[in-house]
Formats: sequence, structure tokens, C-alpha cells
Amino acid sequence: MTNAHSFDLSGKVALVTGANTGIGQGIALALAQAGADIAAADIVPLDETKGLVEATGRRFHAIKADLTSIAPLQGLVDETVATLGGLDILVNNAGLIRRADSVDFTEADWDLVMNINIKSVFFLCQAFGRYAIGAGRKGKIINIASMLSFQGGIRVPSYTASKSGVAGVTRLLACEWAGKGINVNAIAPGYVATNNTAALRADESRSAEILGRIPAGRWSVPSDIGGPAVFLASEASDYVHGTILPVDGGWLAR
Repeated sequence: MTNAHSFDLSGKVALVTGANTGIGQGIALALAQAGADIAAADIVPLDETKGLVEATGRRFHAIKADLTSIAPLQGLVDETVATLGGLDILVNNAGLIRRADSVDFTEADWDLVMNINIKSVFFLCQAFGRYAIGAGRKGKIINIASMLSFQGGIRVPSYTASKSGVAGVTRLLACEWAGKGINVNAIAPGYVATNNTAALRADESRSAEILGRIPAGRWSVPSDIGGPAVFLASEASDYVHGTILPVDGGWLAR
């Protein structure tokens, strides 16, 4: 039976990557509001997110980490467990985009985006899975996919490839770990007003084209992603495995 308690994250610990602004910050705050303590990993300071989380009465621990390499990933899990007493929820949000025509796209931009958006995602899932399975704990993994996990897009070849990979890895891990008590799912945000989309929003013509395709008639904001994240992190989603959940204002339905 599902009730309000099913969405309660009290006593849970979540690790969120890329939580300094935007979607990651919105998810971290929503999880904290639902009762979870938060560890956040980023290459930049997390002071604003810390203040927002602690204002809910939850604990917050910041970890500086460069996710262009897999070197720090096991340490993220270990430090979270040591500092906050456990780890129940992993949100792989950190991501990067580079734009150029495919005929001009560089190997450096390909490798940088792929390292952060899919390589580190898989290996952080692996570190979380080793911890949870080894400890006999249930767990929730939420990866951040994209509309480009379903569509091709233009001028973002490495981003499209990486986010298609996120969808595939999410399904793969769900198949392997569902029977071990770990739910692996993904959220595919539509067009969200964040730093990554600032250039698009500043382009009046392109922004108008985008809005014309969104049935909801607006760009989303990070808090729109928070509710679905709480659902996927909670007991309410215990029988949800391998789902790529669009949160897109109806974009894919158009």
C-alpha cells in the first residue's frame, strides 16, 4: 500500500554529483526536504547548496571531486559512508555539453564529455553497487539522462552519445541488480533553465522554437525535477526498475 510515508526519506543518505546549481541542486534540496541527509560532490564550492539543505534541518557534507577521471569515485562512496553513516541513494547528475558541427567536433571535446557524462556515471554506479551489495543493503540509483537519450539533437555529438549511453547503462544495471534490492532508473529532463541552456534561452528565435514544441508552454526549472527524484529515491518506486522517466512538459508527446 502506498501512502505519504512511502515518500519519506527520513534516515536515508543521498550522494548527489554536480549539485552546486541547477538540476543537481534542485534534486539535493528536494531529497533533503523529504528527509534525507545529503553528500554532494562537485569541482566547485557548494556553499549555496549547503545553506539550502541545512535550512531544512538535514545534514550536508561537501566533497570536492573532479569527475573527468574515475580516480575519486570510490572515495566519494567511502567518504559519504564514513561521514554520514551510510549511503542509500545515488544521483548521477554531473554532466557537461560541448556544441559544434559534427564535421568540426574535436576529439578533446568528445573525450571530456564522455568521461564525465557516461564513464564516471558507470563507475560511480559500480562503486555504489559494490558497497550496497556487499553490505546487503537496498539502494536507489537515479541517473540523469536527457531528451537526447531518445532523440538525435544537432551539434552535440558527444552529449547525445553519452546520454544515450546513460539510458543503456541504466537498463543494464537494472537487469543485473533488481534482484539484489537495488533500483536503477533515470530521469530525462526536458529543457531546463540552467547554466547549460543559458545560450539557448538567450537566442530569442531558438528559444521561441523550443517553447513552441513544449505543450506545457514553459521551460522547466530545477525544482520540477525534484519531485520525480524523490519518487525514484523512495519506497514508492520499489517495483520500478530500468525506467527512463521523461520530465519534459510533454516534449516527447508532441
